[in-house]
Amino acid sequence: MRVAYLGPAGTFSEEAVRSSGFAPQGFDAVACGTIGEVIEAVGSGRADRAMVPIENSIEGSVRHTVDGLIAAADSVTIIGEYVHEVRSAVIAASPTPLDRITTVISHPQPLAQCARFLREELPGAELRVAESTSSAVREVSRGEPGLAALGPATAAGIYGCTVLREGIEDEPGNLTRFLWLAPVGTAPPPAKGSEWKMTVVFSELGEDHPGSLVEALLEFSRREINLAKIESRPQRRRLGQYLFFIDIEGRDLDPGVIEALEGLRSKAGRVTVLGSYPGARQSGAG
Repeated sequence: MRVAYLGPAGTFSEEAVRSSGFAPQGFDAVACGTIGEVIEAVGSGRADRAMVPIENSIEGSVRHTVDGLIAAADSVTIIGEYVHEVRSAVIAASPTPLDRITTVISHPQPLAQCARFLREELPGAELRVAESTSSAVREVSRGEPGLAALGPATAAGIYGCTVLREGIEDEPGNLTRFLWLAPVGTAPPPAKGSEWKMTVVFSELGEDHPGSLVEALLEFSRREINLAKIESRPQRRRLGQYLFFIDIEGRDLDPGVIEALEGLRSKAGRVTVLGSYPGARQSGAG
């Protein structure tokens, strides 16, 4: 099986893939340069499965994933989720006092998740953005004086670097929720006893009027179906036009969910189910 994730080797995404137990032993890794490329790898058939981060307990949604899933709805489906504990480290090419660090490079998510540490411990350091944590560590490994990366401690070993400080995230128990993706039409794996979830995107609620969004969401509350998450994303056509991305507690086979989606379709011009899948297993949580 070919499994795509945000690479290169040593990212938190690779850590999550290998700890989730979802991918088979000896899978073929397809390390991609961006989240968009990870999603496209499944849609194009270059990979059989993919894992992407969707939200973090400190920093919230990963918008590149949300937008990528909406764009790839015709070719990619969600078949599972996994919650992984993320521990960030400051990494340099060699042992270096923190007061000698002048530049810190990482993916935007760890930079945001470790904002307090950066503000208090490295207040004068320039912050630079990389496509992934491991690409940041790989850049640091070239030995530029004063350069450090934020990333997993395992990446330091892969690229011959040194961990200066570990566990620097702003809050303990820093968790990232990942989604497993597959080509449209793929059935989710059997998951006895798991609570099921669905992810749905809808838009175009007809002529704009006060309460139109509430009326759409009442289709779920009337049937006692809980929404675990809702967020809006711009349609990118005109200012003030939005898509709504929701997570539902329930399964596509549940009668109440079927009725609620039918009701939603009567109010929205576009309703797309991005996946129905068993709920998360969490790393380090027993």
